[in-house]
Amino acid sequence: MKMKEDERGGLPGTCLVIGSGISGIGSAALLEHMGANVVLYDSNEKMTTEEMRAKLPENSRARCVSGNLPEDILQSAKTVVLSPGVPVDIPLVNELRNNGARIVGEIELGFMEEKGRVAAITGTNGKTTTTTLVGEIMKAHLGDDNVFVVGNIGNPYTSECLKTNSDTVTVGEISSFQLETIIDFHPAVSAVLNITPDHLNRHHTMEAYVKAKENITLNQTGEDVCVLNYENEYTRNFGSRCPARVVFFSSARELTDGYWLKGDKIMKSVGGAARELLDIHKDMNLVGMCNVENVMAAIAITEAMGVPMSTILDVVGNFHAVEHRIEFVATKGGVDYYNDSKGTNPDAAIQGIKAMSKPTILIGGGYDKQSEYDEWIDSFDGKVKWLVLIGQTREKIAECARRHGFDKIRFADTYEECLKLCTELAEEGDAVLLSPACASWGMFPNYEVRGEMFKEYVRGLEG
Repeated sequence: MKMKEDERGGLPGTCLVIGSGISGIGSAALLEHMGANVVLYDSNEKMTTEEMRAKLPENSRARCVSGNLPEDILQSAKTVVLSPGVPVDIPLVNELRNNGARIVGEIELGFMEEKGRVAAITGTNGKTTTTTLVGEIMKAHLGDDNVFVVGNIGNPYTSECLKTNSDTVTVGEISSFQLETIIDFHPAVSAVLNITPDHLNRHHTMEAYVKAKENITLNQTGEDVCVLNYENEYTRNFGSRCPARVVFFSSARELTDGYWLKGDKIMKSVGGAARELLDIHKDMNLVGMCNVENVMAAIAITEAMGVPMSTILDVVGNFHAVEHRIEFVATKGGVDYYNDSKGTNPDAAIQGIKAMSKPTILIGGGYDKQSEYDEWIDSFDGKVKWLVLIGQTREKIAECARRHGFDKIRFADTYEECLKLCTELAEEGDAVLLSPACASWGMFPNYEVRGEMFKEYVRGLEG
């Protein structure tokens, strides 16, 4: 493997950024603003330094390196900023750590320059919808210019943190990958929406994955708030040892204190005294129990951030589904098409099925994250007419489905073949749901591209 690099000077006190995606570019730019001597590194030997440099600001003096990392950088790096996709336990990172380098992530780096308050949201599922809704509520309260929505949602924290001041609020969608590398990150309000098995190919054990999620409260105290789901075993148990003041929400039982669902009504209780907040059918546009939980979490987070309930409920009432999350696309030939490309793990995909009210042709399969699919198959519950499978996991899922007595399975070799097959299988009154229960990698750059291709295909169908 040939190393390529451009010519830069010596490297005393080097800050090394690993990964040249949007997170890495944002980190490199912020470090240079902070006066650091920056090396931007990408292990992809096919990446040229010219391509890397083109992503940086024009005035950047960062040294760009691809391929193998030179020994002088290995020895001189004092701070290493990992992009979220870089595992913390690969040999390169271990060697840097053993050499005395401080390992941080983009979220930690952005927080170094944070001047306002932070609301941080994590969980296996529901993060993007909840984060987006919290951002909209905070903007309605403080104004668009005083709220920044960052993190795993696609907007690097490092690109926004310099704009913050004592009056601003940063709302962060924080993944387990990002939470592995926090040190001083300290949100005023945090939330763990749920924890179910995911990313075990990265974290290796469920215990490590849970610990990463719980890290969101690492620096919180009793003066801060953590919003937790009472109906998730992991988050409910975490409530007893959480360092912040815990506020629970529940979709299945009455709470003496917290937010809960009573029939079709979201309630709030304080000391056992309950009052109705909204009707989930009349006062919100989102569908599915997963979104009821997301709304309860958003209400809890924003009320803890000081937003009046009237403002919160007004925004909730006008909020529509986030793109790629149980997103209605169109009705063609009497068939409803839904894009749930963000259903990248079995638990998320279960929520997509629960939201369906018609016989459903389901698209599943993709990259193998070492997930198990038993509960997903069980959730079909007579709704799924056909399961059309693609990608690396298709045989594994098919075998699991057959064990559970479901054999209405078809395979497709390409995405285009899969979409055409679904259209042929669907009859008037049915629904077609893209909710793969798997990541998109290997076939697509990300779930967004997968979802956009689905929508483009559907819109091209004759009505």
